[in-house]
Amino acid sequence: MKIGFAGLGVMGGPMARHLVAAGHEVTGFNRSSAKAQAWAAVTGGRFASTVAEAARGAEMLVLCVGNDDDVRQVVLEALPHLGRGAVIVDHTTTSARVAREMAVRAETSGVAFIDAPVSGGQAGAEAGKLSVMAGGDAAALARVEPVLAAYAKAVKYMGPAGAGQLTKMVNQICIAGVVQGLAEAVHFAQSAGLDADAVYDAISQGAAQSWQMDNRWKTMARGEFDFGFAVDWMRKDLGLVLEEARANGSHLALTALVDQFYSEVQALGGSRWDTSSLAARLQDRGGTR
Repeated sequence: MKIGFAGLGVMGGPMARHLVAAGHEVTGFNRSSAKAQAWAAVTGGRFASTVAEAARGAEMLVLCVGNDDDVRQVVLEALPHLGRGAVIVDHTTTSARVAREMAVRAETSGVAFIDAPVSGGQAGAEAGKLSVMAGGDAAALARVEPVLAAYAKAVKYMGPAGAGQLTKMVNQICIAGVVQGLAEAVHFAQSAGLDADAVYDAISQGAAQSWQMDNRWKTMARGEFDFGFAVDWMRKDLGLVLEEARANGSHLALTALVDQFYSEVQALGGSRWDTSSLAARLQDRGGTR
């Protein structure tokens, strides 16, 4: 398939690379042209200096950019250059509002728009094992799902435009709560004088087990927080969650509290630490850091 790809960062770069490796003709654009040129040189993909160039004649346009405004800008620039029947797949985590808005704009041009945020982080992108939650045109998703298999281990259709983004919000609510619980558990174990690694061995095969525990407990205990998904990005996502909650009447007291805890991590200088750095604010207080 002829594919345009906008956004070649820590997530988009590996995803686009997998598409090239799967035999697709991929033209990559990035706001930093140097990054896009480097990606093309390494992967064998094509370099585009503009969104229009990446979109021209593409059957599929994939987005992995920063926020709502970025998505609007890319989609509106790309639409005049996409043929009727093309599919836009947006892997950016955005508001459900912008997903619905872009779906309407795309439809007027004869193009399908699918909001398809992902879970799995940088490691999942590198390994080609992301989970995709998708909203929008079900028939269009069915057409491109075999393409997404180049970097996704699972693709789940969730409903109309915006449903993918709403599902990603649920994902982030769960992560926020679990990571805060782990941070407190590690802090408690260390304050009690227990061997944190031994505690993990004792409890990780029971009801407390989780992906976060298996992958972050020991590094949290050591004060290591350099594993990809940054606090700044999580705060952006939780801001979207809390905005949607105000609109739909959800009561997310724990999520709002954890968002504030992440603001404390930012104040500690941890804006680029990963999400498990909730432990840092407790280690700092407890003198274990």
